[in-house]
Amino acid sequence: MLLLAPALALLVALFAFPISVSLLSAFSDGGAYSLGNFARSFELYGGDILYSGAVCVGAVVVTDLLAIAIAGYLTLGENPRIVAILRWLYRWPLFIPFIVAGQMMRSFLAKNGLLNNAIVATGAVDPINTFGLLDWRGVIITFIWKQLPFVTLILAGAMASLDRSMIESARNLGAGRLRALIEIVVPQVTGPLIVASVLTFVTLLSVLSVPVMINAGNPTMITVDMAYRITSLGDYGTANALGVISYLMTAAVAWLYLRQGIRSEPKL
Repeated sequence: MLLLAPALALLVALFAFPISVSLLSAFSDGGAYSLGNFARSFELYGGDILYSGAVCVGAVVVTDLLAIAIAGYLTLGENPRIVAILRWLYRWPLFIPFIVAGQMMRSFLAKNGLLNNAIVATGAVDPINTFGLLDWRGVIITFIWKQLPFVTLILAGAMASLDRSMIESARNLGAGRLRALIEIVVPQVTGPLIVASVLTFVTLLSVLSVPVMINAGNPTMITVDMAYRITSLGDYGTANALGVISYLMTAAVAWLYLRQGIRSEPKL
């Protein structure tokens, strides 16, 4: 118990106590039990709640598809030079903080940013016809770019540990790399893929810097609404109610993961 005491003290001080205060604040109004903070949250920010869930789910889906493609090529690719370059290149966003990624994408996706300047330089688009992506699209692009290395690392590790005899048998019977990836490899790494998807969803739902920097309009992520209620209005009750709603959203995703894990366990 003495060895566990420091860790337990940190857990209580940095997690249990703050979340208890948050829950009490969310379910109270003027010192009495009330659901008024939740009613206010859905009334003012119902669209932002749906927007946050849709953006995170969309980013997770696209990230998973791209991660499967990259990890699949790292596993089944036959060109060692391309595999080595891809293995070296895709990991870089993993070491960049979200706030730096948001600032970079703000400059890259703006109407006069690097992306449009590169397209204009090719002559494909006139400067007057350029368009910016500093909205929900830019948020999703940034989320995907930032989280893709994380999901790919998990999938690539899981694919590398598979027994390659089944893959080689399928290839010998005439299956192409794409078919072997979809029908042989992906079904065997469903567990790690779900774990990576849950962790990615939870991470993206908690990000504040990216939506603040890229999406200045409405709707926006609920993290921005929480920050606004605290910094501008001092309304901790509504902010904590939004926090509880985000807890429930992540709990729903975690429940899906646990349900899948229980189904995949062998029955005695």
